[in-house]
Amino acid sequence: MSKSKIRWGILGVANIAVKKVIPGMQTAPSAEIAAIASRDLAKAQAAAAKLGIPAAYGSYEELLADPNIDAIYNPLPNHLHVPWSVKAADAGKHVLCEKPISMDAAEAQILIEARDRNNVKIGEAFMVRVHPQWLRAREIVRSGALGELRAITGVFSYFNNDPANVRNQADIGGGGMLDIGCYPITMSRFLFGREPVRVAALVDRDPAMHIDRLASAILDFAPGQSSFTVSTQLVPYQRMQIMGTKGRVEIEIPYNAPADRPTRIFVDSNVEEFPTVDQYMLQGEAFSRAILDGTEVAVTLEDAQRNMRVIDAVLKAGQTSTWETV
Repeated sequence: MSKSKIRWGILGVANIAVKKVIPGMQTAPSAEIAAIASRDLAKAQAAAAKLGIPAAYGSYEELLADPNIDAIYNPLPNHLHVPWSVKAADAGKHVLCEKPISMDAAEAQILIEARDRNNVKIGEAFMVRVHPQWLRAREIVRSGALGELRAITGVFSYFNNDPANVRNQADIGGGGMLDIGCYPITMSRFLFGREPVRVAALVDRDPAMHIDRLASAILDFAPGQSSFTVSTQLVPYQRMQIMGTKGRVEIEIPYNAPADRPTRIFVDSNVEEFPTVDQYMLQGEAFSRAILDGTEVAVTLEDAQRNMRVIDAVLKAGQTSTWETV
């Protein structure tokens, strides 16, 4: 591909897109946000005007039909991730799809088939996988500085009990495990460099909305364990501890790393600081470069499907109260 920039189209006007992903991608050297679509044209036009996006469409179909668009970013509600990513792939577009990639691991297979059928790139939007603090943490683990990696533990929470919010609608993929539990799972797999063999979990569901609002899980990496708690109805907080037989790494702001100030990790008694960077810019640039250079995307669909298998097992373990094989 001889062009210097990938022209992106955005499916929908989700908060994550308008407030974080689009502004970040607009600063990426290899990305250009060329169009945005909403089922409500006025919403698309308002977002386009606010963000300086040249084109606005009143339907997703119109965006996918635009021959000038190379790639699609899909931040739609969870149940629309696979259907609209498949439509985008069938329209010849590359796709960066928000996490979780699908409603379950079986549905992710549909996306893999669409990617292969259309010879396009499709990846999962885990921006944390390209952030320098996480790349450094993995480097430290791989160097042997921590000894043998044995335990990862963490928490990720926020408070949202609004029944109208998509995260609180069980039938369209709401709930804490799909929304934020996917993060400690993918990063534990990232650090251990392999898959957990079994999982155990305790899951508390909201009596009215039926979504998982508080969940704790143990992932058995044999040897080694990852344990975490996630909640959609707790005080907002996040932290990650990575412990080996000889040393420890603590990630201060593991997931919502700020774009306006440096981040820090603690390596035993030392502090390592990383310059201010926008992880959504890094994500958009990495995906755009993968298209331009013909290289692999940061989070492949195979990796995304493996993450979904763990999520599926955790949710099942929450129902059965027994260890579940991944």
